[in-house]
Amino acid sequence: MKGRGCWETASVRSFCSSGCLNKFKKDDSEDDDEEPAAPADKSELHHTLKNLSLKLDDLSTCNDLIAKHGAALQRSLNELDSLKIPSESGEKLKVVNERATLFRITSNAMINACKDFLELAETHSRKWQRALNYEQEQRVHLEETIEQLAKQHNSLERAFCNTPGGPANPSKSLSEGSFLTSRGENSEEDEDTEYFDAMEDSASFITVITDPKEDRRAEGGSGPSSVDWTSADNVLDGASFAPKDSCKVKRRVRIPDKPNYSLNLWSIMKNCIGRELSRIPMPVNFNEPLSMLQRLTEDLEYHHLLDKAVNCTSSVEQMCLVAAFSVSSYSTTVHRIAKPFNPMLGETFELDRLEDMGLRSLCEQVSHHPPSAAHHVFSKHGWSLWQEITIASKFRGKYISIMPLGAIHLEFQASGNHYVWRKSTSTVHNIIVGKLWIDQSGDIEIVNHKTKDRCQLKFVPYSYFSKEAARKVTGVVSDSQGKAHYVLSGSWDQQMECSKIVHSSPSIPSSDGKQKTVYQTLPAKLLWRKYPLPENAENMYYFSELALTLNEQEDGVAPTDSRLRPDQRLMEKGRWDEANTEKQRLEEKQRLSRRRRLETCAAGCGGEDEKESEYYAPLWFEKRLDPLTGEMACMYKGGYWEAKEKKDWHMCPNIF
Repeated sequence: MKGRGCWETASVRSFCSSGCLNKFKKDDSEDDDEEPAAPADKSELHHTLKNLSLKLDDLSTCNDLIAKHGAALQRSLNELDSLKIPSESGEKLKVVNERATLFRITSNAMINACKDFLELAETHSRKWQRALNYEQEQRVHLEETIEQLAKQHNSLERAFCNTPGGPANPSKSLSEGSFLTSRGENSEEDEDTEYFDAMEDSASFITVITDPKEDRRAEGGSGPSSVDWTSADNVLDGASFAPKDSCKVKRRVRIPDKPNYSLNLWSIMKNCIGRELSRIPMPVNFNEPLSMLQRLTEDLEYHHLLDKAVNCTSSVEQMCLVAAFSVSSYSTTVHRIAKPFNPMLGETFELDRLEDMGLRSLCEQVSHHPPSAAHHVFSKHGWSLWQEITIASKFRGKYISIMPLGAIHLEFQASGNHYVWRKSTSTVHNIIVGKLWIDQSGDIEIVNHKTKDRCQLKFVPYSYFSKEAARKVTGVVSDSQGKAHYVLSGSWDQQMECSKIVHSSPSIPSSDGKQKTVYQTLPAKLLWRKYPLPENAENMYYFSELALTLNEQEDGVAPTDSRLRPDQRLMEKGRWDEANTEKQRLEEKQRLSRRRRLETCAAGCGGEDEKESEYYAPLWFEKRLDPLTGEMACMYKGGYWEAKEKKDWHMCPNIF
């Protein structure tokens, strides 16, 4: 009975061991589809390996017990066989002996299989341990290498900026195809930078400059639609020399210098890959002291282009100025890597500059998820602009893509010309290591819905292998019949030019079969040139003169105006720790207001995933069907400037 008890004990232990092994086998199979373990899972891996080692020891013990007690059972049967027993009992004993022999053979086979499994498990256990240790060492080494590389980049940047042999004329370097900032700082390229293929076919046309006298002789009888470039184009001719607005009200020309706070962007962003940027909680250290509404208003810096476009008698000439205006809005982004503050829902920003700029502008944040802002501008010179822009953004690991969604409308009252276009995609590079830099890419089509004139603009993405100038923009202005009238060229950060087309013809097909259009043009005329940055701009977030005035405190604005936002004001003053605390308070207040709206909303309005527009109504804008695009968009419904005149803001929500 003692032998039988030992046999049962060994069997139970063997069963438990195999059951545990099956459990671990199941767990391993379930983890096959999961991502590799993070550093936080190191202790769990060690614990798993330790348990496997213990179970292998149990299996080895069961193996020894089966062999030991199997031999004892065989000896007991042999002893019974040697005894003198009746023939009937002998037959039964013979059957038992045969069964014991079969069991012994099966046990031996199982024991041999267990030995093989044990050897394999021990071997692979050691391999797993070595592989785990190696991966841990490699991860530590990679982190140290990246950190060292970032330090070397910073050292090289400082050394380059301080060296006497640095480029004295950054604009000349740009024209030669190098990628330097306007102050001679090197926009470092590294192995993490996204390079594009060589842009050999960046433009589908070739321009050839001709003599204006030859053009007049060739087109002397071209009909009433021909335009004398030297006389009738006086509007375009003087577009680049428009003086900057003289302001009777003295505006500020500087803000407090940016504090020198060091913060590792990658340490915060590495866990946010693929997420919507507006949903990532970011400290103010990565912001600039302006809201997205103020950045949207900043697009009006070169409004004089539209003021001049009012006087154009030719719709294609007017299109050239509208195209230059659409490109000029990107000039403020070349150094502005910091993100603006995400506006609170219901936040507004007004720009009441009728006296000096001749316009009034109003923005309102009409949705928070997704972030969407409505904008309306009225100019006393005879044009109006409105838009609803929704910012879609994704963090891709080594770069951030920012996609503004929504149509921009521009209408001239006298002529009735109505232009519509959409913004291009912005990309911020070198998120992991190196100097951050921004690029614009994609195509923009501007359509005059009255005359059907079109302008095709192409923002050429930066290419390390291209001989083209950095930040290049090209375009062609065509009439409703598809005939090209002007070629546009320049860069989105410096200037735009237009050249009148006098003749067009197809080029000889290249070796790859591609064919371009050859445009013979008159000498180019400057449409727009960027204003120089203020002195000490590098310490003031690279703000332009207009941007420096946007957050200046003014009396009479709505209580929801961005100028009154406390965290943004604290950041501008350099009190970033207090600004971070205040930012968290405002965000929690906004979340609480959202929950309350959802609770009071009827069941049919939807739940948390429902669009904000379904249960939130803006104060100064309302949703309407855009007849030109066929989309629903927020348009100004009036009342704001009347409320300001009456100083009656009782309808405004308490968002700050």
